[in-house]
Amino acid sequence: MQIIDDRRALHRIPELDRTLPETMAYLKNALSCLNCQVFSPMDSALCAWFDFGRSDAIAFRSDADALPVQENTRLSFASCHEGRMHACGHDGHMAILLELARRLSQKTGLSHNVLLVFQPAEETTGGARDLCATGVFKKYRVSAIFGLHLWPGLESGVVASRPREMMSRSCEVKVDILGKSAHIAKAAEGIDAMAAGVEFYRRVMAMEGALPKKVFRLLRFGRFESGTVCNVISGHTRLEGSLRAFQDDVFYTLRAGIVSIGKDIERSSGCTVRVSMNDGYPAVMNPPALYAKVRQAVDFAELPAPSMITEDFSWYQKQLPGLFFFLGTGDSPALHADDFNFDENILEKGADFFEKLAENFT
Repeated sequence: MQIIDDRRALHRIPELDRTLPETMAYLKNALSCLNCQVFSPMDSALCAWFDFGRSDAIAFRSDADALPVQENTRLSFASCHEGRMHACGHDGHMAILLELARRLSQKTGLSHNVLLVFQPAEETTGGARDLCATGVFKKYRVSAIFGLHLWPGLESGVVASRPREMMSRSCEVKVDILGKSAHIAKAAEGIDAMAAGVEFYRRVMAMEGALPKKVFRLLRFGRFESGTVCNVISGHTRLEGSLRAFQDDVFYTLRAGIVSIGKDIERSSGCTVRVSMNDGYPAVMNPPALYAKVRQAVDFAELPAPSMITEDFSWYQKQLPGLFFFLGTGDSPALHADDFNFDENILEKGADFFEKLAENFT
């Protein structure tokens, strides 16, 4: 089956971030024989344009980059590149879009033109944002964009989504608390960065916990390091964590609270507190009106709750209406695991879903 052959070929050549020469060459070769216009709106991105003579278009997107993971699957088609692996299913996403391209190439009429988009850097700096900045969606009059992600834990082959909150906004939180080291026998001469770090952590967790339970959010720290030896007051504490939310007001309220608590701790402890937070990706929020419209066009399951994992598909939704879906891989290894793999038969179901959407969306 060609869709499985594509997945396996792409799985062998994982590439990172925005350096995807082998991947782009494979995609371009696969698309070149089809009835479409193939072009690159920016480096390491590829589009296929199917013109059915309509006034507007719909788009389907696949990410194309891999992860810096040493593969441990023992598959016959395992990665040929040391330390790199398609551990997040992007090889499957690309195979689905290539199969959709072959099917679109055989059609003589649809109610919309169709733009297929293969983008870099989903795992790193958000290639979706840069692709939006090229103006390609405005140029081709794209009225809506659709994407999906392979999803462990969801029943194998099931396509699912939900209105509004789908995947969270996120940012990394890094905190350095600088005190003054002193021997414990002369503790009064020091400024205890560990004690300040404990108080910072306690207050930040209390702030997050005070929000109503119905508000989807997450603020947790996975790293807390302080001090060097047991009999010296710590002069440096380092905390690293992640903030995730869906509504921007919740996200920015928590960010401001973290900074404010840091300043309070600085004043009360005598330590210097440095807080840094990156911007991360916005939340994937499925527009209710588009969600309802798509449900009339094609059948899919509804997810009971959103995911706290992030996705740069959200940048497309900032520019035009967009809907994101999960395609279940069942009881497979986790995304980003070095043994991630899945039943390849589900790829056909993803292509079937996108084809029906392209045919029936009006």
